Amino acid sequence: MSEKRSDGAGNLERSIDWKQGLAIALGVPLLILPSLGYLPSYLAAGAIIVWGLSVVQGFFQNAAYAELATTFPKASGLPGFAQHVFRTENYQGTYDKSKLIGGFSAWSYWFAWTPVLAIFSILVGSYLHGLFPVLGETFTANQLALIAGLVIFGGLFAVNWFGLKDGAKLGYVLAAFSLIPVVVLTVAPFATGHVDLANITGNWLPADWSWDMHHILILLGIFAIAQWSACAWETAAIYGPEYKNPGKDVSKALFACGVICFFSFVLVQAAVIGVLGVDGVRAEPVSPLIPVAHAVFGEVGSVLTIIMLIAAMVLIIQTAYLGSSRAMHSMALEGNLPRSLGRTNRNGTPFVAMLVIGVFNLVLIFMGNPAAIVAASAIGYTCANGISLFAYVKAKTNPAFAGLERPFKAPKGWKNVALLFGLFNLPLCLIGVVYLNSLEIGWAPTWVGFIVLGLYIPIWFYSQREAARLKVRSAAAARQADHHQADLEDVTHP
Repeated sequence: MSEKRSDGAGNLERSIDWKQGLAIALGVPLLILPSLGYLPSYLAAGAIIVWGLSVVQGFFQNAAYAELATTFPKASGLPGFAQHVFRTENYQGTYDKSKLIGGFSAWSYWFAWTPVLAIFSILVGSYLHGLFPVLGETFTANQLALIAGLVIFGGLFAVNWFGLKDGAKLGYVLAAFSLIPVVVLTVAPFATGHVDLANITGNWLPADWSWDMHHILILLGIFAIAQWSACAWETAAIYGPEYKNPGKDVSKALFACGVICFFSFVLVQAAVIGVLGVDGVRAEPVSPLIPVAHAVFGEVGSVLTIIMLIAAMVLIIQTAYLGSSRAMHSMALEGNLPRSLGRTNRNGTPFVAMLVIGVFNLVLIFMGNPAAIVAASAIGYTCANGISLFAYVKAKTNPAFAGLERPFKAPKGWKNVALLFGLFNLPLCLIGVVYLNSLEIGWAPTWVGFIVLGLYIPIWFYSQREAARLKVRSAAAARQADHHQADLEDVTHP
């Protein structure tokens, strides 16, 4: 039986099992699409190794997150974990600085996932333009992206209005329609002999690559961009409050998705480089899967690939829409965002958060460049992972959490692993991605990233004042109720 908890006051409903959580998270392998041509432009075939290492990094990080998810079963993934661990229990003042740390981590995570809607709406518009050139005569690229965004966001909002269980059903349909053809497109070049292994083995690194500080900073930036895609299957843990049995469901959904991601990321990049060569990938940096499809299946294959990729993009937009709305919902419940953003409908859907996210992404679409949005978003993701891993270390060492039940436990000594990867994210990957952004796109995406992250500070202070006012009103209402009860007793028992 599901635990019905949807009174409209901000509660989510326990309605899904691990297979349904996996279905929603299966959009994650598609996050490789914006970077499929980007990584080889810097690392040549070495991009294959980086994708594999990044998914392995995800296993190390997500083992910690799986334990946190079962330790705090009501918390919504990374945003909820950090907020639970860093807040000060029974804090009497207005501004709990420890709570600010957890809230900032949640805000960073929200900013990491939310722009996925805009990124893939822009790509959908681009692919539609490629599929139907007549559209380019009627609409600009931005207009097509906005129309695609409005249609997709509106459709997903309508489907998910009825609860996460229906969103998972849509995930099944989209996964079948998009992921299976992606697998076929990945495997077919190997089976038909179109993959030339010399394209890979002869081009592991660019000819001018050297292990100086310049290239090491580039590599750290590449790892930051790669983990934005390849580690993102932690989103399966964000539905902790909505799993029927979080103690078992979270770890199953997480690690099943991780195995799928490892083979998907490595093989997709290998197939693309094997067919096109590094120079061929650089010539098609936005959509290298299309010439791969054309080489293997001909003209008809190219058209089918575009249709397939559009369906795939709707799946990852669904994953991001649900994940970012749960992050915002979690922050509102913790008092780190205005309370109104935590409202749910009677089906347990955080509809206010979903509306705000939809509007925010329609604005982001005007940036026009998916790579610029990814670059800004990756700054938030490195911050969120770093702080969340530090939260795991604190949860393992702080006596306040020692007595909590942990249905799933990471291997012994995992707090040291979490600390290592926390420091890898903060400061190393953060420095790397800022450096890489300055080389590739200029400083605009970095400023966008830091401005959006910085906006959290005034929003947080407003939210704390709001929470303080609500606390005063609740106390006054309680006193009034006590007085009223006393008056009734005086009348009843003179």
